[in-house]
Amino acid sequence: MAAQVLDTLGARGETLAVAESLTGGLVAAELTGVPGASKVFRGSVTAYATELKRDVLGVAADLLRERGAVDAEVARQMAAGVRRVLGADWGISTTGVAGPDPQDGQPVGTVFVAVAGPDGNRNVAALRLNGSRSDIRRESVRAAFELLSGELVDNARAQDTEHNGGI
Repeated sequence: MAAQVLDTLGARGETLAVAESLTGGLVAAELTGVPGASKVFRGSVTAYATELKRDVLGVAADLLRERGAVDAEVARQMAAGVRRVLGADWGISTTGVAGPDPQDGQPVGTVFVAVAGPDGNRNVAALRLNGSRSDIRRESVRAAFELLSGELVDNARAQDTEHNGGI
């Protein structure tokens, strides 16, 4: 799925950046495993520590204090922040609990993946995953690519409609 996303972005002349927490670089690894990824992929921030989400990605301090790092709005702000910090058209993010213990009052398997695009829209998917730590992390990577792929299709449809006079 990484290759498909990169091909789509490359054809559109757009770029991608990634902010990861629970996946710890797995999304970036999938992207960089694709030959030619450097034409589209700007880079990533692995913000495992909460203060990095705030200080590097610009996630609101009060949001982190009130809700913790495992939250839908945190994921949205991470995606928007990495897009801004790395100068990309699109940003995706992952945050959640892979285990073995709950975090920020959230059970293991609670994950949020988000996408921020050039039109300013930010979409997030809330996941409740089962399995081992490895299973949860792997499924989070898949979900991030799936969310981005869906946004790219929707964005292309909107642009096509605009070019065809709103028909």
